[in-house]
Amino acid sequence: MKLLWLCNIMLPRIAKSLSMPYRSTNGWLTGLSEELLGQEAVEFMVSFPVTSQDTPLEGEAEGLAYYGFPWSGRDYSYQGKTEEYFVSLLERIQPEVIHIFGTEFPHTLAMVRACERTSMLSRAVISIQGLVSVYAEHFLADLPEQVVHSYTLRDFLKRDNILQARESYRRRGQQEQEALQKVSHVIGRTDWDQACVEQLHPGVQYHFCNETLRSSFYEHVWSLEACERHSIFVSQWGYPIKGFHKLLEALPQLIREFPDVRVYTTGDSPLERKGWKDRLRQNSYQKYVKELIGKYRLEDYVVFLGGELDEERMREAFLRSHVFLSPSSIENSPNSLGEAMLLGVPCVSSDVGGVKNMLVHGEEGFLYPFEEQYMIAYYIGRIFQEEGLALAFSQAGREHARKTHDPKRNLGNLMGIYGTVSEA
Repeated sequence: MKLLWLCNIMLPRIAKSLSMPYRSTNGWLTGLSEELLGQEAVEFMVSFPVTSQDTPLEGEAEGLAYYGFPWSGRDYSYQGKTEEYFVSLLERIQPEVIHIFGTEFPHTLAMVRACERTSMLSRAVISIQGLVSVYAEHFLADLPEQVVHSYTLRDFLKRDNILQARESYRRRGQQEQEALQKVSHVIGRTDWDQACVEQLHPGVQYHFCNETLRSSFYEHVWSLEACERHSIFVSQWGYPIKGFHKLLEALPQLIREFPDVRVYTTGDSPLERKGWKDRLRQNSYQKYVKELIGKYRLEDYVVFLGGELDEERMREAFLRSHVFLSPSSIENSPNSLGEAMLLGVPCVSSDVGGVKNMLVHGEEGFLYPFEEQYMIAYYIGRIFQEEGLALAFSQAGREHARKTHDPKRNLGNLMGIYGTVSEA
């Protein structure tokens, strides 16, 4: 079977062969791609955006053929050129299955249109990651009205404050909807994404397949004795949907009960931006987070780990924490929650999107309504206080995650889907 993937990132195997930097996000793609490379019946190829040059980047990395196409962020002017490149690529390599990961960016629609032009649309299948058309309606994330309408200098120059960012989601969502309405096959993994997709395209063939996570997360186990007591890890914070502001609102209540509590998160600290260049980079949401930290005097309780953590550092951040928290206003099935559960870290999450398909409330962790930030403090406090509860959640969550993210089972399901699509 000739299989072509369209991804949003360059896979690490390719980046390493080119001595180029690579992102540690989208880790499930790494795990799954390595599994597929071991399948003798699959001729595996991958295409992805390249922002560092104006010409296609093509080659082979240890048996993986790749086709990088020029792209500039979310610049819609590239879409026509990208579609023409995809038409040429499809005619050249003649894949039997075209697997498109995600609908968030315009190059998804460019590929779908290219499939249509080359009479290969029946061979295309889209994996749902998030759905920006739906996420747009949750983007403001219970923020105060004055924050939603505010501007920083960066926002003004880029015309990209919180409201404008939501409008960008809506514009991208229109292209997302067109792409989903054209294809006959989608892959999802939660009640939420199935409901959303079937509302956008009634009659579409929905295939269920869970995701395989990064390999090292299967090899380590969280320990209450080894963790930093009364610590909380949040994997992302930099934009409203991730809900970090709701944790900050809940944190004073936790501090009163647990004065040594600490919150760890990825990314650069908004508190250390002192020069004019740093202020120029700060958006309204980052400014609001800084203001909340100052308002509640949280400077000594929140630790920013800096930048984007690689796989090893991210894993260690999970293992070091007493509780993992996902406070998002919307998610499909957050891989950060899956990784935490796979390691056995006790988890608390907002009950949004497809999260309830990942974690059973009260048995494997705690779920709470997104707007009720006081429940963050209550549930995390219970895990801090009750060692038996923490250990029970650790074991049950890990057992559930090992089934959800079972590499062999997921690979078998995916190969079955590829077979169905290729025979359509």
